[in-house]
Amino acid sequence: MPLIRTEIADSIGTLFLDHYAKRNALSRELVEDVHAAVDQFRKERVRAVVLRSATNEKVWSAGHDVDELPKAGIDPLPYGDPLERLLRAIKTYPAPVIAMLHGSVWGGACELVIACDIVMADETVTFAITPAKLGVPYNAAGFLNFISRLPLTVVKEMFFTADPMPAERALRVGIINHLVPAAELEARTYAMARTIAKRSPSAISAYKEAIRVLSEAVAINPDTYEYLHGLRREVYFGPDYREGIAAFREKREPDFGR
Repeated sequence: MPLIRTEIADSIGTLFLDHYAKRNALSRELVEDVHAAVDQFRKERVRAVVLRSATNEKVWSAGHDVDELPKAGIDPLPYGDPLERLLRAIKTYPAPVIAMLHGSVWGGACELVIACDIVMADETVTFAITPAKLGVPYNAAGFLNFISRLPLTVVKEMFFTADPMPAERALRVGIINHLVPAAELEARTYAMARTIAKRSPSAISAYKEAIRVLSEAVAINPDTYEYLHGLRREVYFGPDYREGIAAFREKREPDFGR
């Protein structure tokens, strides 16, 4: 069975996550399929992309497939990880990508949404960035994705607590562009996409790339980079990561040495 579906109409490409048997978890296979669809949209010069779930369920996406994370001693989020490559593909796609959200958004799916250009959501949406529950080290590029979009205090709270953020607060802090009733979500999302598709594609492509480059223009020297990388290595070689992954697989609460 396919894990995603795609459609193109009126220069708008729609990408449906369609693996609710695993709550649209971002497995390697699903992510590779999404990446291939984004590449195809690029070839067909799609002027706006809508990223959504194929069905309206309680969970939009459960995030990175934890069963595919290495047990310990290996970087769980390397530069070449399929999800990392997909995030870069969405950020560099030469037209706006609109996330259409119904239901909760967990872990790596939060960053997937953050990588999109516009977020349309209804009142059922919550966001939870959950690596602290698993002892998973986060990479510098991931932090920058959040810091470039949200207030620093909000980023800290999301990472430190791993608690869900409700839709109304997500609207206030800037994750969501428009919060609309569930019955209006699809119509409002595609109205936005149609508006974008009518505008100058070359101008919008230049705007998006300029905004991306400027938002990522953070100077960092090699020593600082090595320092940050060292912090991550200490986590994924350490006991918290082993315990977090084991607890998830054993369906119990982790014990981080309390």
